[in-house]
Amino acid sequence: MKRNRFQWQNWLESHWIAPAYGGGLLIALSIFFFGAATNTMAGWLYVISGISFALLAIAAVLPQRSLLSLQVQRATINPVSVGDDLTLELTIINSSNQAKILIQVQDLLPLGLGKSATVIELLSPHQSDQWVTYIPTQKRGIYHWIGVKLRTATPLGLFWCSRERKAPATAIVYPLVLPLTTCPLIDEIGQDYNPNVYEQRQFQMATEGVTRTLRPYRYGDPTRLIHWRSSARYGELRVRELETSNGGQEIIIGLDSAFFWKPDDFEQAVIAAASLYFYASHCQLNVQLWTAKTGLVYGNRVVLHTLADVNYGEDALVKNIPDFPIIWLTQNPESLKILPLGSRWLLWPYSSPISPRDQTNSQSQKLSHLGLEIRPDLSLQSQLQSSLRASNL
Repeated sequence: MKRNRFQWQNWLESHWIAPAYGGGLLIALSIFFFGAATNTMAGWLYVISGISFALLAIAAVLPQRSLLSLQVQRATINPVSVGDDLTLELTIINSSNQAKILIQVQDLLPLGLGKSATVIELLSPHQSDQWVTYIPTQKRGIYHWIGVKLRTATPLGLFWCSRERKAPATAIVYPLVLPLTTCPLIDEIGQDYNPNVYEQRQFQMATEGVTRTLRPYRYGDPTRLIHWRSSARYGELRVRELETSNGGQEIIIGLDSAFFWKPDDFEQAVIAAASLYFYASHCQLNVQLWTAKTGLVYGNRVVLHTLADVNYGEDALVKNIPDFPIIWLTQNPESLKILPLGSRWLLWPYSSPISPRDQTNSQSQKLSHLGLEIRPDLSLQSQLQSSLRASNL
């Protein structure tokens, strides 16, 4: 009953006006005085009831007029990672010749971002007020909402009136990226498929024979790359830029988003996918991300946007995984049997982890590639940096 009354009050407030407590009390008294006047035919009671009804009429009209000339503009919302604060910036503009007082502004945030509201005490004619608020984020995702709610009971406080202004917004919260210092899952992928996987690193560590060009020294450049003859000729330090090569090695990180995961495990898998992608990118490997909905994507912003939007159990618009060595993130152990030669995997088991001896006896003969079974009681970051031999199937 209370909920229905609140919904009815909210509908009245947003479509017309809704009486406040004082307004409801004055309406009751006005009706009482008018009834008493008709029974007693006392003129002073008619005067009191007439003044009360006139006051109510003025109090009902002014809040609506106060909101008519208010406009709302929203600044672009920059993407953030989980744990950082979203910066929401709104500008409320008074385009009328009269000052506005006591305006409540509520940003209609979607579920998962909390609430955001403020009160503008005074907004002068043809002036604007900028409102900046910081919203903490706890879950990745792409959040959409339509507008802002303006609410006031000015000037008498007898009736509430609220109106929505369209100010569409999209906030992107990227998944957390773990800082990996090493990752055997990526470092060792394709060794049996491509023996030149470390060619790029050999080029980077080389000191002669692979120079592409010379450039001025920058702070942080290794001294072993300084070309002393050119430095003496130009009178300033010159550093060699080396050729890089990836030996034809490509890294594909596949997230089994078509499978119905446990929600917490899927969130961990998204974090793992983002961390692996940026580790491989930092190693200057050709790395791409695959999901059942998008297929192969690459580029830092595109990948982060994809991982912010991905959900488990989504429609598999791309049926087959690429026919190349892949790092497969899944909760479906059956999918491990169809991975291409040279692939690696991360498995989040539905049940408790199997002991390494049982894993070897039951499945090592069925699978020709290594991986990690993620344990919920251990740190994800430490497991991604651990050796594959410790928990291979």
